[in-house]
Amino acid sequence: MSRTIFITGGSGFIGKNLVEQLSGKYKIIAPLHHELELLDEDDVNSFFRTHDIDVVIHCATKPGHRNTPDPTQLIYSNTRMFINLLRKSDCYEKMILLTSGAVYDMRHYQPKMTEDYFDVHMPIDETGYSKYLCAKYAEQIDNVIELRPFGVFGKYEDWQIRFISNMICKALFDLPLTIKQNRRFDYIYVDDLVMVVRHFIENQPHHRVYNVTPDDTIELKTLAEKVLKISGKKLDICIAKPGMGIEYSGCNERLKVEIPEISKIDNGFAAIDGLYQWYRDRRDLLDRNSLLLDK
Repeated sequence: MSRTIFITGGSGFIGKNLVEQLSGKYKIIAPLHHELELLDEDDVNSFFRTHDIDVVIHCATKPGHRNTPDPTQLIYSNTRMFINLLRKSDCYEKMILLTSGAVYDMRHYQPKMTEDYFDVHMPIDETGYSKYLCAKYAEQIDNVIELRPFGVFGKYEDWQIRFISNMICKALFDLPLTIKQNRRFDYIYVDDLVMVVRHFIENQPHHRVYNVTPDDTIELKTLAEKVLKISGKKLDICIAKPGMGIEYSGCNERLKVEIPEISKIDNGFAAIDGLYQWYRDRRDLLDRNSLLLDK
């Protein structure tokens, strides 16, 4: 516990998993929103005056997904939080910035996009654009490592809208498994993402940016079939739009050179068994009615 890690967004999906898994290995500081307002320059300055931080893991974000209660000021909020932290870069050894494959622009995705594909196109959606702006700004700062996971899943994610958890919860309540359109995705289990983050806490990178993906993509329909097999139930898989949607995947060759064991992780297929059990143990905490309307 010789190093102090400051995790932003510690109450969110990825942040909560980071706090849970890194606690005991490091000294973790993960203030809640009422304890630290990342949008407030003075609040952030005061925080760094009173805390000695070795590594910042920045995964706080204002979401723009279809289940968010307030999607307004997304670009302002996400860029301001990041820049407030970046302006204190002399107060910590490094920042690990979690963005996503959204930085590549959803209109022009290509299978297995490389890190160099960044900035060929500029995202038009607000979520992608805010992440793009942060990534673009981070290029100027030597002690920022940007990690770009594509699909991440695991416990604590929003089961009302996140695909794998949503499929599991629908199966638990004997509901049809609904898919807007089949497409190929790069999914990584959140525990594997935490492993990658820990590597960069402990090691200096050879590059500044890494896609965080498995070797193989997987179809959404295949994931739904996996959930049904685990459940042992015969439920319908309903796909609203025919054909295949655009693939959402990134090349992980750069990461495999940095972390050879990344080749041993799969596309999340095996981890679904454990996640299904996790939700089954918490079935009474789920609201069936929230699953009746696809968001």
